[in-house]
Amino acid sequence: MSPIIEYENLLNSNKEFNDAFIHAFESVLNSGWYILGNKVETFENEFALFTQAKHSIGVASGLDALILALKVYDFPVGSEVIVPSNTYIASILSIIHCNLKPVLVEPELNTYNINPDLIEEKITSKTKAIMVVHLYGKSCNMDAIMKIANKYKLALVEDCAQAHGAKFKGNQVGTFGIGAFSFYPTKNLGAIGDAGAITTFDDDLAQKFKALRNYGSRVKYQNDYLGYNSRLDEVQAAMLSVKLKYLNEIIHFKRKLANIYLSELKKDFICPVVSDDYFDVYHIFNIRHSQRDDLKKYLLENGIKTEIHYPIPPHKQKALQGLVAGDYPIAEKIHNTTLSLPISYGHTENEIYRVVETLNRF
Repeated sequence: MSPIIEYENLLNSNKEFNDAFIHAFESVLNSGWYILGNKVETFENEFALFTQAKHSIGVASGLDALILALKVYDFPVGSEVIVPSNTYIASILSIIHCNLKPVLVEPELNTYNINPDLIEEKITSKTKAIMVVHLYGKSCNMDAIMKIANKYKLALVEDCAQAHGAKFKGNQVGTFGIGAFSFYPTKNLGAIGDAGAITTFDDDLAQKFKALRNYGSRVKYQNDYLGYNSRLDEVQAAMLSVKLKYLNEIIHFKRKLANIYLSELKKDFICPVVSDDYFDVYHIFNIRHSQRDDLKKYLLENGIKTEIHYPIPPHKQKALQGLVAGDYPIAEKIHNTTLSLPISYGHTENEIYRVVETLNRF
């Protein structure tokens, strides 16, 4: 019997970096400086250079990055933020934790990202910002969204948690508005724990972000804002600097695996769309199928593990009842039919061909 193909095996994905990780950890340990030191500053500079943003500010998680990206504006309580109905719950949680109101907009069925054509009808006098989510590693249609944001003078926050290195018309995500990144271990740029970052071109906002993440303090024991404890620590920063050097290689490899799926899978499966305007990084390679649950079970019986991103749409989550209103049939259709296939830096091309062969027999 063939060995099981895991959906994700972080040990395999990271084994190439183990020696460098150990060296980086010992460097932090021997420095005696563990919070907001040289490792964080170095990574921030490196990540800003990678994303082509002017500033990168390390924080404790992707959720914190989203929260601070909204908090920095000091919007009035109850202000509205446009957000896609098809997203991970963190996007919506960040809005609620800032005492703001999420206003959900349906996605395009072919890209799974927010549909720009449906945004304007949801804008009211209380709308202060648009939060886009570059889901699965594909940029949103930023031309159309920027046009709307500029027309109504709305702040723009980009949830880039799944899209490190993704581009729209040659421009990196995280450079259109304020970028919020997660470095959760399974991401294309994953830490060895939780970590996140914010990107911006605004010098004043960058300084405010640095204060907000550190108890609202610019100078020790002087607190200018009601801040948070959300600091990227030196160990995670050191690990991220190791992997950042390989991020383009990781993306190239995942795009190669994605091309196997795209070229070899039968037409029974709805695959991600590909367009010249979009450079996709395939944090997740999702297909859709009307018999998703049977398909997932069939693959598992044949030694292939998969995931569902995500089984329950946000508006159906127990935690959000009474906080979001409306019906979102397109989001529900996606959540009921989507299936994420193995596609990691730890997989081999032969494994992906085996997944394809098994899928095509379904």
